[in-house]
Amino acid sequence: MDLDLDADELALQQGVRRFCADRFPLSVARQFGTPGGFDRDRWAELGELGVFDVLSVSTSETGGLGAVGAVVVFEELGRALVPGPLIACVLARGLAEGVCEGRAVVTAVERPRSGPAVLEHLAAASSLIVTDDEGVWHVDTADLGNLVAAEALDPTSTVAVVTRLPQGTQVGGPEQASSWRLYGSLLASSMLAGISSATTDLATQYAKARHQFGKPIGSFQAIKHMLADMLARSEVCRASVYMAGAVVDDPSAGRPEDSVASARVIAGQWAVDNARSCIQVHGGIGFTWEADPHLYLKRSWSLANCYGGVDSAAEVVASSL
Repeated sequence: MDLDLDADELALQQGVRRFCADRFPLSVARQFGTPGGFDRDRWAELGELGVFDVLSVSTSETGGLGAVGAVVVFEELGRALVPGPLIACVLARGLAEGVCEGRAVVTAVERPRSGPAVLEHLAAASSLIVTDDEGVWHVDTADLGNLVAAEALDPTSTVAVVTRLPQGTQVGGPEQASSWRLYGSLLASSMLAGISSATTDLATQYAKARHQFGKPIGSFQAIKHMLADMLARSEVCRASVYMAGAVVDDPSAGRPEDSVASARVIAGQWAVDNARSCIQVHGGIGFTWEADPHLYLKRSWSLANCYGGVDSAAEVVASSL
């Protein structure tokens, strides 16, 4: 199996990267995490780009890219820390009108077995989709009671906590819920792989620019070793999610659940490790609110625990051995 990107996929990668750099700089990502800061115009631009329809079957009408194309796109979205319920909108594209075009915002959550549920960007969402072992459910946001605003772990997001989720109206069965977890985990892993690469680049740039004792700190052996480890982790993250996307598109190459779970374990751990190393390379300034490295770490923590999470993926990997 050839995991190198072809010319079209490279063009897609570069196109999404340019779009993110132009329309979603980190200053915009921070804005989304403020009350009322959800920018619907920029969200609609994501719809125009086709982000929310990437998993559709590829035709001249839909422009769907399949799992491999979705991995390429979401790797770049993760790299740029593009905010908002991106994965939820991709998964719910057929359940709510206007989602593919970016005119509507959907947020999603796994129904907790006990305790409260944490809902992302609820104030901006027109629909809430809940998944559990029995299927997929649509919950009217007007039916939510006992909502408590909470401080988000990820500064580019807003969250609300609800003590009890209504049952809602069933819009899909257990098979669709399982499919959501599979594709949600794949897209989350793709974003984590993008974060792993972004923090490697960010740390490398800083190590070249920051001087100490008359030399770039990147010339010091300890920093070199740290950057080399970051590069190795980011390359393995990328390879694992590309492999998972290829297997999802072609199940004859392997079992999609195992490949996606493996990618999730690798990307979930090593994106966090790279973000921590990036902060360490930056030294004291890396821990400050104004600096960017902590944004990558907190997004990594959030992504590592959604759509099944790393622990559930590790159980799948263990059971397959």
